[in-house]
Amino acid sequence: MKFEHLIQINDPLFPLLPPLTREEIWNGLIQRAHDPVPFILGLNGCTITEKSHAENQVVLSRILDYGTFQVHDRVTFDGQRVVTDVQGSSTWPTSRLTITIEEPNQYELFMRFIYEWDEAKSSESELDETTRAIREQAYISSDIDTVQKIREIAALKKCH
Repeated sequence: MKFEHLIQINDPLFPLLPPLTREEIWNGLIQRAHDPVPFILGLNGCTITEKSHAENQVVLSRILDYGTFQVHDRVTFDGQRVVTDVQGSSTWPTSRLTITIEEPNQYELFMRFIYEWDEAKSSESELDETTRAIREQAYISSDIDTVQKIREIAALKKCH
């Protein structure tokens, strides 16, 4: 299954929203990879078990603690995108989240979120359209929260 959407970050027609730079967005995404707790509702903790560098990539292996269960994932970032690969388990499907920053012109920035998960290896294949729509809305809501958190981080850095 695949779901993707865009969030517009800067809009020259809406000047009340402080614009972000590509660098501010990228720094927020790196912070989210290293410390996802403030970004993900219900996440109790994160342990980075391994960090490696290869060419222009950084790879983090993590264990996400949701209290009643844990999720093992690997986050790869290369300056262009952040890819989170989640190891499947009995409580979580094998999945991937790819976040990219897009700049169609110098005044507009967007973040593209692409969710992919393996329905064949989970109970997801039994989901009806209403449940899928609810899941997609939850993804959008979570991603809007991520953008808001990145805005807060950028504003704090501008104050210091």
